[in-house]
Amino acid sequence: MPSKPPSFVRMVTLGSSLAVALGAQTAIAQEMAAISPWPDTPTSRLEALAILQTLNADLLSNASATLTLDRWCAAHKLAPEGSKIVAQRVRGQDKTADTEIRKLLAVGADEPIAYRRVRLACGDRVLSEADNWYVPAKLTADMNKALETSDVAFGRAVQALNFSRTNLSAKLLWSPLPQGWDTGADLPPSAGAPLALPPFLLEHHAVLKLPDGTPFSALIESYTSRVLDFPVPHLPAQ
Repeated sequence: MPSKPPSFVRMVTLGSSLAVALGAQTAIAQEMAAISPWPDTPTSRLEALAILQTLNADLLSNASATLTLDRWCAAHKLAPEGSKIVAQRVRGQDKTADTEIRKLLAVGADEPIAYRRVRLACGDRVLSEADNWYVPAKLTADMNKALETSDVAFGRAVQALNFSRTNLSAKLLWSPLPQGWDTGADLPPSAGAPLALPPFLLEHHAVLKLPDGTPFSALIESYTSRVLDFPVPHLPAQ
């Protein structure tokens, strides 16, 4: 993973805070409407951590978060069979591309940069919320039209570009286990209640690039607790 310029770290910290704040109301409303299917036990906490790390690795090793979430949605039966990730546009919250974004995209001050904020949904479950700054001149006319006039997910709209992804940062926003659990710290006892999940579990910052290495999109992605909205995996008895 490439090192992160200090100025970009400051930018994405502010940007991610804004993204979380703007999306929290929707995600919290979802959590209030749906009780977690995970019991609060040491075993389920271990399973939750393993599954979060699996999702994190899948996202980091694939260019398109949209297509990765397509597979996650299908594998965990989060929506009716055949469902695909749909982008729910969030309008009226545009964020201007500042100097740091332009540096990431390798464009000058006068180059037009478009912005999209979306919630990526699997059926009725919002799995992530994302801010996306992209360079229209690097896309085809049909791609730009689709992005401007429809709710198509970005990764699906530009799939034909055969793009790659450079991950700038990735972090767990919540861990089901306390620090030091792997070196002898006590695990939380069973609570006799559903496992309490925060609205957001993972956050990624990335740049998408054309095959020749030209950057064309800068992303901030926040993954919601609905990625765990399926029954706890059954472990065989010891």
